Amino acid sequence: MEVILGGKQINVIVNHKKIKNIYFRFDDSGNLCVNANKWITNKEILKLIEKNCNSLEKMLNKVEKKRERANEFRYLGNSYELIYDDMANEVEFNDGKIIARNEEMINKFLKLKIKEIFVDEVNKMKNIIDTPEFTLKFRKMKTRWGVCNYKLCTITLNTELIRYSRDEIRYVIVHEMCHFYHHDHSKNFWNMVEYYYPNYKNARKELRD
Repeated sequence: MEVILGGKQINVIVNHKKIKNIYFRFDDSGNLCVNANKWITNKEILKLIEKNCNSLEKMLNKVEKKRERANEFRYLGNSYELIYDDMANEVEFNDGKIIARNEEMINKFLKLKIKEIFVDEVNKMKNIIDTPEFTLKFRKMKTRWGVCNYKLCTITLNTELIRYSRDEIRYVIVHEMCHFYHHDHSKNFWNMVEYYYPNYKNARKELRD
């Protein structure tokens, strides 16, 4: 079964399960996967797709963006073509390309830059926001850009932030530092974030896309 979404022909895969509701999602190949009970007909599914076409088009766009980013190298908000060259002695940026000898070299480069740039941005904000002394940590996280443990006085930043611009990195740092004052996401918390980072809504949007 196929449908047209956003001017594109999309393959629809229906999975019948023991569930009450119907669920839509796109897989990494761009197929629309529909989970529904065995009593619902293809005709009813097509009607629901038509009814929710705007929402489904937005979901499809996000999947396509994610797929595009998987095939590019992003560093500090810019996209590059990653090229491996056995003769490379160091990581080099050249005309929209990043050249490295191998994956090990690029990973060492990123590890160095993560520490250098994150520490630099944290030190800048320490001069602006009065917080208790805290330990800065880095690790890859699947669901959060940063974590503030106000009891242990630590802030952990997601290493994947190195793919975003310094503006987005700075926003996450401000966000986590404000949690030393407000431990939830109350109105007072967001007012404080906005005071130190007025364009926080734009940064949040970039990090969600």
